[in-house]
Amino acid sequence: MREKLLEVKDLAVSYHGYAGEVQSVRRVSFDVNRGETVAVVGESGCGKSVTAKTIMHLIKTPPAEIKEGSQVLFNGEDVLRFDKKRLSQYRGGEAAIIFQDALAALNPTMTVGNQIVENIRHHSSTGKKEAMAQAVELLRMVGIPQPEQRVKQYPHEFSGGMRQRVMIAIAFACNPQLLIADEPTTALDVTIQSQIVDLIKELQKEKGTSVILITHDLGVVANIAHRIVVMYSGKIVERGSNMSIFHSPRHPYTNALLEAVPRLDLVNKQVLSSIEGTPPDLLNPPAGCPFCTRCKYCMEICCTEEPPAVAFEEGHEASCWLYALAERCEDAPFTWEDRK
Repeated sequence: MREKLLEVKDLAVSYHGYAGEVQSVRRVSFDVNRGETVAVVGESGCGKSVTAKTIMHLIKTPPAEIKEGSQVLFNGEDVLRFDKKRLSQYRGGEAAIIFQDALAALNPTMTVGNQIVENIRHHSSTGKKEAMAQAVELLRMVGIPQPEQRVKQYPHEFSGGMRQRVMIAIAFACNPQLLIADEPTTALDVTIQSQIVDLIKELQKEKGTSVILITHDLGVVANIAHRIVVMYSGKIVERGSNMSIFHSPRHPYTNALLEAVPRLDLVNKQVLSSIEGTPPDLLNPPAGCPFCTRCKYCMEICCTEEPPAVAFEEGHEASCWLYALAERCEDAPFTWEDRK
């Protein structure tokens, strides 16, 4: 059995504003094993990034509120209870995060070399000259050409893809045990997206780092994720291995996401579908299944009672009344075999 590095238990995060309480994350639980890549997938506003920032303890309270009973266990220690000194060791040293907008995340007044050096020296007693030499090698490692020259340049002198590579270099500067990549390819074109995902995958294998990949695009995670967690409206609606999610989706929302991904085996015959309707208002989330207002299989019970999590093959489960009420779970109308 693989050893768990991170355990998120019963996480609930709300934001308080003039309109009321926005329940961004609603009692989410999942874990990440050592050396494993877990993808957290869902559309904008489902709570993915709030979950990622809470794992790094980057949520500002107030206006946010991390509800009582929430736990983020890293090597058995609760991150949410870290003091300032312990947090300083954890962030950038034991765990690192890559944000989607590298230009906003990087300091425009510092050279990229000095930004890498800053992280190295903050977490070690390395001298400035040695740290700069490490920065050059880190830029070389992430595929930036002429790193000896580029290390002296500023973020605005790099392209979008190169800036994201710099972010990856900063993240790996102290060999973290956990890397969180929050929509790292959103602002990039398709060919560069593939390069960045391949780079993260390569470094993850080489360093043995655990990775949480946050994305709204299931196509991005197909060749990198070991397990997939599907979020909707602040909740996890399905989870399972890469193979089981792609080949046997059990939740109507997961199936709808897959139908929106282009497929190479349907050349000139493919009709991409969209999900009708809009996500629920998290100021007043629905009492039952969060997807009930957009689900074509919705039943009366879906709108009034929260569905239980139903287990399928090992590690694969979905929260849907179709299975809880049916005699055979295979009879759901959106299994892989029935897709056209």
